[in-house]
Amino acid sequence: MPRQVVSLVALACAMGGAVAVLAQAPAPAPKTLRLVFPSPEASLDPGSVSDEVSISITENIIEPLLRYDYLARPAKLIPNTAESLPEVSADGKTYTFRVQKGIHFTPDPVFRGKPRELVAADYAYSIRRHFDPRLKSPSLWLFAGKIVGADAAREAAQKSGYYDYDAPVSGLETPDRYTLRLRLARPDRNFAQVFAMAISGAMAREAVEFYGQDIGGHPIGTGPFVLKDYRRANRIVLEANPRFRELRFVGDPGGDKARQVIAEKLQGKRLPLVQRVEVAIIEEPQSRWLAFLNGEIDVLPLPRDLAELAHRQGKLSPELAARGVRLQAHPVPNVYFSFFNMDDPVVGGYTPEKIALRRAIGLAYDTDDAIRQLFKGESIPARQIIPEDVYGHDAKAQLNATRFNPAEARALLDRFGYRDRDGDGYRELPDGTPLVLERASVTSTEARQADEFWKRSMDAIGIRLSFRKDKLPELRKLHRAGKIQVMSEGWNADYPDGENFLQLLYGPNAGQENAARFKLAEFDKLYEETRNLPDSPARLAKFRRMTELVIAYAPWRLTHHLTEHDLVQPWVVNYLKHSFQASSWIYTDVDPSKRRPRS
Repeated sequence: MPRQVVSLVALACAMGGAVAVLAQAPAPAPKTLRLVFPSPEASLDPGSVSDEVSISITENIIEPLLRYDYLARPAKLIPNTAESLPEVSADGKTYTFRVQKGIHFTPDPVFRGKPRELVAADYAYSIRRHFDPRLKSPSLWLFAGKIVGADAAREAAQKSGYYDYDAPVSGLETPDRYTLRLRLARPDRNFAQVFAMAISGAMAREAVEFYGQDIGGHPIGTGPFVLKDYRRANRIVLEANPRFRELRFVGDPGGDKARQVIAEKLQGKRLPLVQRVEVAIIEEPQSRWLAFLNGEIDVLPLPRDLAELAHRQGKLSPELAARGVRLQAHPVPNVYFSFFNMDDPVVGGYTPEKIALRRAIGLAYDTDDAIRQLFKGESIPARQIIPEDVYGHDAKAQLNATRFNPAEARALLDRFGYRDRDGDGYRELPDGTPLVLERASVTSTEARQADEFWKRSMDAIGIRLSFRKDKLPELRKLHRAGKIQVMSEGWNADYPDGENFLQLLYGPNAGQENAARFKLAEFDKLYEETRNLPDSPARLAKFRRMTELVIAYAPWRLTHHLTEHDLVQPWVVNYLKHSFQASSWIYTDVDPSKRRPRS
């Protein structure tokens, strides 16, 4: 008999009474969500994050002012630590946020035992960090050229070697403890979207200064989770923040039945729903697959190479279905394309014969076959530049951006003088000199397979294709310098507005995001007009016209929108991948009674 029970019984006897001895039940295990990523995190500092893992972890610890409604489609901004959405001036150049009162950072020795309230100055400081040259923020482009005086402060720091955080920046003001006011150099109707991104999360200045270069390993925020265990590039454990403010779910389910079901389950519940999130970094696809089958992972982003083991054309395999596993498909707001260097003497230019060459190349590429062969069905054809879930996507548009017709391609080349004059099976330029395309690509197996597909496509219309191989960072340096002729690229949405995609073809962005170096006066004028227009039929019409111009002049050959599939264990509840919020962890629940023991 345990010693404690003996002593209680002895006491009862001594007192001449009876004591009921109750066995204390063990505390239930915390609800735990187990996740996996294929690559390691870079940092947990909002000023340095750029990869999905880092962003997913960081946004659950360090909070931005806004976030996205979990279930609303198209994407919809809602307040997070802000009292409401920002007040925007009539000219679109002043944004005013008001921070909720009474939100506190999680305790840390740097605060010396005192509660530390979140205030507007924390957001102002965190924005300014992106302009500090020492940080080398990968997200500076989201702020650069926008906030009055901020770029000048950065230029001064580059000259002096020191960024003065106490020097005033005229466009970044905190008129009182809870008000943040930003004045922009030009109207920007999409600027609020930046404040739903992890990169704009609030940092306490004293914590950054205390931890210095190691702040990326000591994230201190106001969010729903806190960092409990951190083994870099291996394992990250978060626990629910016991001091997190009361946040209850209020959401818009939209018209989707699955979202309506989730909305009913979540309505009014206090968030987060799980007490613990365990993140494993497993780089080998087969190992991730086996860990999921063994019940060690709750949600598996499906590796493309293993997709056929899990489903065929969206139908889950019988083995997984029998285990209660769910397959969730979600188009990703991205676009992939092959671009032509419009300054190149062979494929560039705006004259009819140059346009005909680019169009013929596009007509020879079979997008549907490429999706089957190269992407294992994990993509859909890109029929327009702006993808689904992004404002400006036209679901009714029939733009023929991925039309396949090699016979028409050959006829077009013949008509404009691209003929095989020497009988070797390959065409020459109209002036009789050799026609050779040079396609740049990386050195991976997937890239080699894509190269082979492109070569077969070009051989079919009599165009000789050669290859330039290098690492992706080097190739991107070259195409920004205008030294790449043809290359495939892609873009993931930073925010849900068509401008984020069409800026890839805006003339002044040549040498930056505009890899094609496309410069067309009509396109640029329309792009500038859409920046200042509120969402409206007029703005949508301009987006459509810009897409038509790109298809007509063919600086890009659109190829596909990459899709993703997740495998979800039967004990996971409310999980839904959001197109713009990196994680859905605060909404996801786990039913321990359904969890299969690990084998």
